[in-house]
Order: sequence, then structure tokens, then C-alpha cells
Amino acid sequence: MPGRLYVTDAIVLSRFEYGEADRVLTLMTPGHGKLKAIARGVRRPTSRLGGSLEPLAELRVALARGRTFDVVTQVSVGHAWLHLRDSLEATATAWYLAELADRSLEERNAAEPLYALLRRAYELLDAGMAPGRVARWFEMRLADQLGVRPEVDRCVECDRTLEAGQRFRWVPPLGGALCERCPGPPHARTALSLEALKLLKAYQRLDVEALAALRLPAAVEREAETAMRDFLRFSLEREARSLGFLDDVRVGR
Repeated sequence: MPGRLYVTDAIVLSRFEYGEADRVLTLMTPGHGKLKAIARGVRRPTSRLGGSLEPLAELRVALARGRTFDVVTQVSVGHAWLHLRDSLEATATAWYLAELADRSLEERNAAEPLYALLRRAYELLDAGMAPGRVARWFEMRLADQLGVRPEVDRCVECDRTLEAGQRFRWVPPLGGALCERCPGPPHARTALSLEALKLLKAYQRLDVEALAALRLPAAVEREAETAMRDFLRFSLEREARSLGFLDDVRVGR
């Protein structure tokens, strides 16, 4: 890409302190993908960048290409999503989704669909949609974008249609639900209720307005949550570190 300077929309996925006053940011951008950028002097009280270069917001960032990190030269806030920050659970969920996005991207590869997905998730959290519903909606669509859409209609081993009256198991290494006729691998012991299976189907098929209107027992929501967390843990090959904080927040509600 020609030129040393460029401007892009960006969402901060993570950050860490660097040196005495700098901060290194992992930015997600639609056209440039994931990139590392340094904000020099941002931790000084007099910094022009400090008040704007924040996570959980969509930013307009001017950057100069650098050898190790690109350098932030200007920043303005496009969408602050301030209501999202009013709820600790919504905030913790936003950090969790940012971590999933971070782990799903390679640096410097265009990321328009995933950028739009994360942006939409933040809009939903800001609008007050239940954080758990937003998380499951995001997780299912992230799996789609990664090319690992979980199978919830047919047995992942025998390909028979999954029907009411059967017992099901959830087997992420095989790609989804297993019917009662198939033994599956020895470790496939996670039972999945018909209600949870239906909810997973809803997350694949319904739009966000329909999902927001669902009224379901908390136990079914937890079962679907566990299933999707296990699925993404296997797909991304590690547990999201931010889940510990999110779960602590929910326990203390």
C-alpha cells in the first residue's frame, strides 16, 4: 500500500503499557485487518491522544507506518457506545468478544466482515440487549466466518436428522451434535437437551430482534452458553482469558 500515512476506522481489541509513557494497542480495522500501533506519550496528562484512544469505541485513527509498530498521530471518536459502559456485565462481555475477535484474526489481513460483526455486537450491547444473547449471537456468527459452523440439524457421525424424543450429546471435536445411536469418541459425554439444541438452532437462524424477544428458562440459556464456549475453545485452541472476569461479574450481579 503506497504512502507512509493512512487513516482508518478502528476498534481497540487490547492494549499494554510500554516504556514510561507509551501504550501499544492491538487495533482491528476493516481494510487493514488487525495491527499493532504505538501511542507515544499517551499516558502523560498533557497528551492530545489520551482522552480519545479508548477501548469499547469506534475510533477514526491516523497512523504512520513504522518498522515494529505503526504510530498513532491523531484520533477521534466515531461511536462511543456510552450506554454499554453503564453495565459491568455488558462491558465484560464486550471485552470477551474483543478477545475472540483478536484470536480469530491474523495481522494485516482485511477483516471487513468480522469488523462489522464486532461493531454490531457493541451496538446491541449499547442498546441494552441481554449480554448473554449478544455473546451467543456473536459466537455463532464468528464460527460461521471461521468456516466451522456447528452442526445442529444432523448427527455429526451418521448424518441422520436429529429428532425430538432422542438424546443428544455435544461433541466440539466432531463439529456439533451427536445422536443417541452413535457412540462417538470416548470423551463425548456432554449431554445436550432438546431445548438447548433448539436454542442453538435459533442462534443460527433468527435475526437479533427475534433473539432478543425469546423467553427461555435460565437453565437452557446456560446449557447453550456452555455448548458454544466449549465449541469455540476447541476451534480457537484455547480458553478466552476474559471469561474468568465475565463469570465473576455475573456471580456478583
